[in-house]
Amino acid sequence: MEEFVENIVNVDLNNFQQVMLEASQQKLVMVDFWADWCEPCKNLMPILEKLAGEYASDLILAKVNCDEQQQIAMQFGVRSLPTVILVKDGQPIDGFAGLQSESEIRTLLEKHLPSPADNLLEQARQSLADGDAQQAFTLAKQALDLDSQRADIKLVLVEAYLDLGRLPQARELLDSITMVDQDAQYQSLKGRLELAEQAADTPEIKALQDALAQAPDDLALKVKLAVQLQQAGRVEEALELLLAVLQKDLAFADAKKVMLDSLNALPAGDPLASRYRRRLYSLLY
Repeated sequence: MEEFVENIVNVDLNNFQQVMLEASQQKLVMVDFWADWCEPCKNLMPILEKLAGEYASDLILAKVNCDEQQQIAMQFGVRSLPTVILVKDGQPIDGFAGLQSESEIRTLLEKHLPSPADNLLEQARQSLADGDAQQAFTLAKQALDLDSQRADIKLVLVEAYLDLGRLPQARELLDSITMVDQDAQYQSLKGRLELAEQAADTPEIKALQDALAQAPDDLALKVKLAVQLQQAGRVEEALELLLAVLQKDLAFADAKKVMLDSLNALPAGDPLASRYRRRLYSLLY
């Protein structure tokens, strides 16, 4: 399929199928039916061109000169000019007749165009497919900040958490998804999480926890346990232990380095990083 210059194309019978059927599978097509003699058409077209420029990644403006392309106008049942019809997946889905303001047209378009959260979610899914769980986490977290109720965003963020080994956070987010949204993807991630949780409770962790129960003031044991918890994806537990060590002895062994390494390993935008970095800095300064 040819690239449309600035996402604006004049439609005729030669490229009708390419624009209305093929291109509309990828983007929303805004079809503008106009004619040279139509004064409102001339007033409307600059508005449509401006909006097409703004939404270029998701929108194509398809112009139909009704004097030259009467067959296309008849096919769409156009009765007056200007008429604008929105086409998606080869089907008319919305539109209007007559001159409308830029704000009215923008409101109409935004009902059918991807939201900023949608775009971030799609990028997060691609990052997961590319094996970049940290980038996927950052993008999905930004999407969830924009729309905190969407289960599809939560599920992608859960998958990123699992890929990063962040099991408690994955559990908390998965548990927030209501029954109506517990689809096949939810069930798959739930099963994966349960297996990971079983694997994360390692013999080494259990042995260190038992030893620490017998010697609760042993800072060396706490650091060793923190390292094991970190490796098992139990990052918040590890950070809490390390912070407790530093509160007792700021210069104890390599506790500060282990904690900084743990914080630096967290993906951009992770609230754990900012929360524990603040608490650490309050001790240091």
